[in-house]
Amino acid sequence: MILEFVPLLRTQRALYGIPRGGQRFREYLHQMIDPDTRDLRLPIAAMNPMGKDHLPALLDQLLALDVEHPAARAVRDAATQLTESPGAYQVALVVSDDALGGWTNRPTSDFSHRFEDDDLRKRGWITGILWTGEAPSLEAVRDEVLTCIFRVDHIQRYGPARTLREMMVQEGRARAAARRTHPALAPDELANARQVIRPHLDSTERPIIVACLFGDDAAASLGYTAQGLGAKAGFALALYDAQTSYVQA
Repeated sequence: MILEFVPLLRTQRALYGIPRGGQRFREYLHQMIDPDTRDLRLPIAAMNPMGKDHLPALLDQLLALDVEHPAARAVRDAATQLTESPGAYQVALVVSDDALGGWTNRPTSDFSHRFEDDDLRKRGWITGILWTGEAPSLEAVRDEVLTCIFRVDHIQRYGPARTLREMMVQEGRARAAARRTHPALAPDELANARQVIRPHLDSTERPIIVACLFGDDAAASLGYTAQGLGAKAGFALALYDAQTSYVQA
């Protein structure tokens, strides 16, 4: 896999330097969409162009931490591990607003980011999402970049995930390959999650999948039926199973 890191945080910060309103939104569209082809130019659809002051403040923190340098190193490291994997991609970081305002619903946007990113991949982009609701850190940036790259490698090998089982295998293996350790559950919580999730492994129903992967609070926020699971229980179980080779693709 040929990978190139493209720094986009300063581009996003410059957009927030424009007063909120029509001018900022028009510039956002101009940056995102090629005026000649009308196709995607930059993969910044996940950002909130009408974001409030917390967004430029977060971008200032990320730029002060210089997070794009370790992100670029992570991209180079992944490329050396994936020399047999096909494809060429540009990799970028995008800040998505799950803290304030109605632009982004976190479970819905996170689900789409993990499982419905076909259009970006077809256009040669891999995006790591940095959420406004999470504290910025170099480790989190590295983890996100590597997970996104190994996710694409998995999709190229096995195809897009459709069932809950396939989604858990995809996410577990991507996180394990990135050497992530979270989310994690205590043994009794893992056992409960396995018991609750097992009957739904072949489901393709979004409400069930979201509840099993993201937990009861996320399900409730979307009007879905709770399954008796804590936050990100399904992802924690998926990571544990990938690490122990419990789940088979």
